[in-house]
Amino acid sequence: MSSPTQPDFHTVIVGAGPSGTAAATLLAKAGKSVCVVDKATFPRDKCCGDGLTTLALRELEKIGFSPSTVASWKTIHSARLRSPSGRVVEVPLPSGQGQYAAVATRLDLDAALVEHARQAGAVIRENCEFLNITAENNFAVISFTDGTSVTAQHVIAADGMWSPVRKSLGLLEEGYLGEWHAFRQYATNITGPAQNGLHVWFEPDLLPGYAWSFPLADGKVNIGFGVLRDGKRRIQTMKHTWEDLLTRPHIVEALGEGFTLVDRHTAWPIPANITSAVLHHRNVMFVGDAARATDTLTGEGIGQALLTGVLAAQAILDPASHSASESAALYAKHARQHLSADHHMSSLLGKMLSRPLIARGAVRIVGLNNWTRSNFARWMFEDEARAVVLTPRRWHRKFLKQRGAY
Repeated sequence: MSSPTQPDFHTVIVGAGPSGTAAATLLAKAGKSVCVVDKATFPRDKCCGDGLTTLALRELEKIGFSPSTVASWKTIHSARLRSPSGRVVEVPLPSGQGQYAAVATRLDLDAALVEHARQAGAVIRENCEFLNITAENNFAVISFTDGTSVTAQHVIAADGMWSPVRKSLGLLEEGYLGEWHAFRQYATNITGPAQNGLHVWFEPDLLPGYAWSFPLADGKVNIGFGVLRDGKRRIQTMKHTWEDLLTRPHIVEALGEGFTLVDRHTAWPIPANITSAVLHHRNVMFVGDAARATDTLTGEGIGQALLTGVLAAQAILDPASHSASESAALYAKHARQHLSADHHMSSLLGKMLSRPLIARGAVRIVGLNNWTRSNFARWMFEDEARAVVLTPRRWHRKFLKQRGAY
């Protein structure tokens, strides 16, 4: 395949979720021609817990994104944890120092991120489904199901767990189903403490997974549960678990007796194994769920998606990279530096917390005093990287003392 002197775009990004739009925004602001394609038309719903950690908020701030553009955005000031024994511990986040956690529906958030990238100068093609890619080291042709195609120097695959770009390149791992499985629904008419507070329930039958209720600004809550995939839990089994969870007294008490479920429940797999994922191929970079970047301890992936999108853009803009293939390799190197140690730490902690006795002990330790409660909250919401203590290169003087975002 011969490369033309001038491709249609400097960078083509397949997928307009948080990772793709974060990369697009930074590249467009740097003056690069960027095209983002997605098979959906926005706004569109996305199965998710809707939680935004400190990591996510800082990455959003880094790309100049404003929470005021998201109608359902709700800032979180504390979380209430319930151990398998029934012990309840409230863990506060710092006040008056910015935002450390928030909740926003993906329906609203992703649409606002798409518009943010568009305002930065990126070309957005909605209702445009990827078909295939032919890639060399510094040039690619990307074709779509409507018969059109574009050429680009760089390609970012932000197209989810079963990445069509990865499949087109012959890199898809057959039979891969992810490490987590999650189940969620929205509820309204919330009269209990869940209407304003974030709740996490470490139920004995879900460990090392958990159930949650996250409040939204429009009065609804996102309620659901996540479990590690063990080969035994099926969708039907999870449906029965879901029905049972909604009758448990402590959950009903948090929501209020008259809560009403909205629309249908949805389930989705979560890829959380960045250490085993192929992160680049020639001039193609895989980000977000396509990079299996989710935190395997919590199943949280928006912050990691945004981070990988930002890292991809930074690698492309790095003057030390003299070719698109070098940029892709540099991105993979930086993504592993940021996330591999955290993945190993999260995996170890997840194995430990699968034992109810250890999970009970952990919540007891968290609740020992104000210092343990507040600092655990900051660690839980990724104010610091999971494995920061074990990675000296990331140590800094403001450890657990940084301001929040915004």
